[in-house]
Amino acid sequence: MAAQPALASDASPFDGSPRAAVRLIAGTARVDGGTTVYRAGVEIRLAPGWKTYWRYPGDSGIPPRFDFSQSTNVKSVTVRYPAPQRIMDDGGTSIGYKHDVVFPLEIVPQDAAKPVTLSLNIDYAVCEKLCVPADGKAELTLSGKAGETDTKLKQSEALVPAAATLGEGKFAIRAAKREGSRVTVDVAAPAGVAVDLFAEGPTADWALPVPTPVAGGQRFIFELDGLPPNTKPDGATLRLTAVAGDQAIEVPYRLDSSP
Repeated sequence: MAAQPALASDASPFDGSPRAAVRLIAGTARVDGGTTVYRAGVEIRLAPGWKTYWRYPGDSGIPPRFDFSQSTNVKSVTVRYPAPQRIMDDGGTSIGYKHDVVFPLEIVPQDAAKPVTLSLNIDYAVCEKLCVPADGKAELTLSGKAGETDTKLKQSEALVPAAATLGEGKFAIRAAKREGSRVTVDVAAPAGVAVDLFAEGPTADWALPVPTPVAGGQRFIFELDGLPPNTKPDGATLRLTAVAGDQAIEVPYRLDSSP
């Protein structure tokens, strides 16, 4: 399906099917160090019972692939990912979203004095009992002004995991330890709040298992399986994402040599 024409509004039309559809939404621009940064988002609308995937999908699934190459006056686009959830089904344990989701975008224009038109091509997957590929197209001219979708975009931005340091904070990844091929991670979180943990390798071709919760749900273990062929884990930096309620953090963890 061809993309709808770019609109001078805060949202493009949805493109998709009754089970899943995608659109672009826009928010207020900001200025960082003299550089204008436009805020926008890719919204995926899901029918009840359907799910889609995070940047690392876990045991099964396909992560979304974003293409903004047909945009006008765009220097760069950074995609942010809201904190996901663990999804267990007959296919194993996947990582993603069982509800509508907005992926926040940060767009730097080539020339801040000229209009910015964001053009999206997206490939993603949605699953109910079976998984099916999906795609969508959208275009939106960004004004940088506040509109009706700005609140929705802010809510999604607040769900993006914050960068954190190992061992620091009341909600924190307190410790991570490698013993042979096993990694143990301890998470500290407020009492009574459910905690989850996800682990990613330094590149997309790492396929680490989803960490298993033990010891009351604030300790997690996973094996160093799913590495690319002929790859040793020594010295690699993993990305650990901890989720506790509506809070989420990301912590880098360097794998030292096994003791």
